[in-house]
Parts: sequence; structure tokens; C-alpha cells
Amino acid sequence: MRGGRTVLAGLVVGGLLAVTSAWGQTDYATPYAFTNIAGSFGNQGFADGTNSAAQFWFPEGAAVDTNDNVYVVDNYYNTIRLIAPMGTNWVVSTIAGNTNGGSIDGTNLGAEFNEPSALALDRAGNLYVADSENNLLRELTPVGTNWVSSTLAGSVGSTDGADGTNAYAHFSYPCGIAVDQSSNLYVADTYNDTIRLVVPMGTNWVVTTIAGMAGQYGSNDGTNQVARFDQPSGIAVDQGGNVYVADSGNFTIRKITPVGTNWVVSTIAGTAGNSGSADGTDGDASFFCPILFYGPMGLTVDAQTNLYVADGGNGVIRKVSPMGTNWVTTTLAGSVGVAAGATNGIGPTAVFASPSGLAVDVSGNLFMSDPGGNTIWEGNLAAVTPPNTNSLISLSISLTGANLNTVLVSWPASSGSNLQTNADLTTPNWGAYGGTVSLVNGTNSVTVLPGWPTLYFRLAN
Repeated sequence: MRGGRTVLAGLVVGGLLAVTSAWGQTDYATPYAFTNIAGSFGNQGFADGTNSAAQFWFPEGAAVDTNDNVYVVDNYYNTIRLIAPMGTNWVVSTIAGNTNGGSIDGTNLGAEFNEPSALALDRAGNLYVADSENNLLRELTPVGTNWVSSTLAGSVGSTDGADGTNAYAHFSYPCGIAVDQSSNLYVADTYNDTIRLVVPMGTNWVVTTIAGMAGQYGSNDGTNQVARFDQPSGIAVDQGGNVYVADSGNFTIRKITPVGTNWVVSTIAGTAGNSGSADGTDGDASFFCPILFYGPMGLTVDAQTNLYVADGGNGVIRKVSPMGTNWVTTTLAGSVGVAAGATNGIGPTAVFASPSGLAVDVSGNLFMSDPGGNTIWEGNLAAVTPPNTNSLISLSISLTGANLNTVLVSWPASSGSNLQTNADLTTPNWGAYGGTVSLVNGTNSVTVLPGWPTLYFRLAN
């Protein structure tokens, strides 16, 4: 409730429903305001420092803790960096690794990595790193002000996808890693086209393949090894133990559901082989992220099971939200076809190069690493101020039509309220709806046909 009124706002993208929610609740459509917090576009290098004085070279995976300290892997410089908020500034330091590269465990800069791609943070503050070129999984444990590296699983030079304990398990350029509430790890074993589960057993780590088969790529949904992937990269796990995968080679988002001792794979967004940038429901959405050129397609999940996707090939940030049994994809920030850069902005006015790593904090703020621009970003929900009135009105949005491809916007005719539209949710741009308003059963309504551009709706007196 703001300004004495609760209103419902909506977004229509190409005639498909993307939001029906009140301010203060989960919003499928409200765009994010993104700000470049560290690094500067086109200025690659290795330097700790504050804000744009810091330098990175191809930063990829990202994680964030409860204090909004951001951790990223600096891929080409083989290091793990910390970006800490200090008032309105962000201070970058190197907590592990050095520019030489290698596979040695050690403390702080004495540890060595080789093209790390992703990392995850558990509730105890331990970092887990997908050390991609080494084909290893590493752990960084905070000890006082130090970070101590240890190798959990994998063996340098062994890439056959074998399951096993510790070094007897083998990976092939793992590009995604996630951790659940029990400190079990989930790994996107990218070049083996499989998803692996890594479970702590005392001082050991036991690796099993839960979906896909090493050396067998494809796009089939199914159970356990029947399912197929094509260069899976980003991975996330929700509070219910469901696993989500950015299946980069297939341009899809997959869900892996635990059913007893089995793991059932389904495709929830995008269609295999259909690259693009369309928003929409389930398979009507499309993504584009050629892994060899733009790095992993980052993926993270919030407490409401909304997925956030770094769609690197399109230069945008996407949101994939559950709606009943469907999943609705919308674009939160960035604009397809715009030249790579680093421009702060809201929604489509923000400009990135090739978003990769993503992390979301408990407040819904996003943190993103952009390897193409060598920059780190913070994204916050764009502020939207409802009109100031004392009335209580609902704006209802529903899908209609034979194929659920038409949107009906309706509100009580007796409310005396006017429908307003906006293209980007910035306050000055709200204006009276210029289309035809019909009266249906005493309710004002507007039918939005397929093919319409993105529109936001709200009511005002």
C-alpha cells in the first residue's frame, strides 16, 4: 500500500501476459535499474581498487552474501575477487589466486586456478569454485581474514566424466556450480553434457551423474541418463531442491525435479535449436548465448522461484517466472541489437556487452558480471510510484483466446479511474491509454491483440 491505494500493474509483451501483481509483491515485469559498480568498459587489466579504478579481464560467475559482498571469478586472470560495498562505493580486492595460473591449493594469493568460470556460496560463507580449465571443483574456506583453498573433486587432465570420490571423479570444463541448504553441490559439467551431484561424506566428496550421459549431447527431456543436454552452463537450485540449468547449446532453460531417487528433466523455457530474443510463455520464449564466444549463460533463482538469466548473446537480462504450470519469460534490462557498452539505465536503456554471471540477494537485487565489458553491475527494481488517491481498485489482467495469446485488461467501470500506459515504467512517461475501452458486464476492458509491443498498464484518477 503506497499513497493510500493498492493498484495492480501489468505488462504485455507481444500479446502475452507477463504480470498480474500488486506493488510490494513479486512482479513479473517491473524492469531493473542497472548501475556499473566496478570496472570500466573496454579497460581490461588486473587492478584492485574502488569502482571504475578496479580492473578485470573476463569476469564470469558471481555470488553474493547476506551483506551484499559480491564475489566474482576473474577468468583470464585466474583469480577470485571480492567487491565490497563501502557507503556508496564498491571496493575490489583479490582474495584468492594469482595471474600465473595453476592448480595448487594454498592460502589467499598462494592458491592457483586455471580459467575458473563459476562459484557458489553456502550459508557458512564457504565459496565453491568451478575451476574449469583444471577440471576441478575447489573450496575456499574463510579462516579469520584469510581464504584457504582445497580441492574437492576432479583430476587435472582427466575429462571422461567418471563418477567417484574426490579425485576419482572426472569433469570436462565445468562451467556452472550451485549449492543447496545441505551443502550438496550441483555442477553443470559443460563439455560432458551432464549434470553432476557432489555430496559431502565426512571429509570426502562423492560425485554422481544425475542427468545426461557423458559424450551424448542432445535436447531430450526424460529421467536421469535418458535426458540430454548440449553444453549446459549456468545452474541454480531452489529451496525445494529443484535444479535449474541454462542449457546453452540448446538455447533453453531446463528444470530437474527430484522424484524419489530419480531426477526428472523438463524444458521450461525456450525451444531447442530456436535461438532468438522473444519474450513469451514456455517454448515461445527464445534465448541466444553461444558459449564459445560469450561464456556461460548465468542463472540464479530467488526465494519465490523466479529465475534470472544472463542472456549473453542478446546482451540482456531475462526473468523466467512460474505462473501456474507455465513459465513466463520477460526482459528486465538491456536491449537486443544495441552496440556493446556500459550505460547505466532502467530496462531497455541499460546497455551491456555480454552478461554472464548472475546472483540475487534476499531483497531481490541482482548482481551481474559482464565479461565482454570487463564490468560488474548492480540491478535494483525500478521505482514505480502509484497515483496518490484514497480509493482501492483492482486492475485485472487475464489470458484469453483459443491459444491464450490475447490479453484482456479490465477494471470496475464504477471506479471513475482512467487507464494509463507506459513503455518503460519511468514516472514521467505515464499517459492516458489511447485505444478503445469497452464496457463488458459493467466492467471496463481493453483487449490487447498478439503482436503488440511491450506495454505497462495502471489505473489513475
